Amino acid sequence: MKRLMLSWLLLTSLMFGAKPELMLLQEWDGQDVSGWLMSEKMDGVRAYWDGQKLISRGGVELAAPAWFTEGFPPFAVDGELWSKRGDFETIISIVKKKEPHDGWKNIAFYAFDVPNENGGLIQRLVKLEYYLKLNQADYLKVAKQFTCKDNDDLKRFLTEVEKGGGEGVVVRNPDTKYVVKRDPNSLKVKSFQDAECEVVEHHKGEGKYKNSFGSLTCKTDDGVMFDIGSGFSDAERKNPPAIGAKITYKFQEMTKGGKPRFPIYMRIKEEI
Repeated sequence: MKRLMLSWLLLTSLMFGAKPELMLLQEWDGQDVSGWLMSEKMDGVRAYWDGQKLISRGGVELAAPAWFTEGFPPFAVDGELWSKRGDFETIISIVKKKEPHDGWKNIAFYAFDVPNENGGLIQRLVKLEYYLKLNQADYLKVAKQFTCKDNDDLKRFLTEVEKGGGEGVVVRNPDTKYVVKRDPNSLKVKSFQDAECEVVEHHKGEGKYKNSFGSLTCKTDDGVMFDIGSGFSDAERKNPPAIGAKITYKFQEMTKGGKPRFPIYMRIKEEI
């Protein structure tokens, strides 16, 4: 039995691998970020290139075709698999398939850090940019970084991104090292916050939706219950998230009672 258990553990580790240790973002609380670097927060799939293969945040080796990763560097790169704004469902459908396929031609790997390189963020990215000048990697790109003049400049950039359908902005201190935890020197900036909850009940709609799905009740991990009735497409109202499904929603702020104010459905939460 002990030998069987060890064999099963070995097989599991080979199938899924260890989760990569990644830098995670904190929420911007209004602090001064003058001189920091800002970039668009891509609404794609986080991935880690370990020098040989692409791994998801959850530790799954992604089935990227050999031609997709051709020319990728022999060192680690942290980034996002992305195509364009508002295309998350397409991106996730491409990368979650178990076999390589031509759908990968529609996305690219956008690098925003080189974790094991010394120096600040600019120095780390310079190493990758220099490598790409000497080596052709058609599907590896460096995410554009802009210097933030002051907090008003950050708000202007955020407005520009969100008006264009983008998710938000990432702002990072260029002088700090890459750390594998939630980092106060790496911040996400959005007009809306987002979170996850579990669907517990469906409700019929009113008005134009009186004969179909109208809203749902969901529950957070803390047991807080609330309803979400907006953000659903017509297709999603015909086929709403199943009871028991985990979904992602966005909201403006919390009420005094601890519920999200003006929650809006975004998508089913997909884990890779």
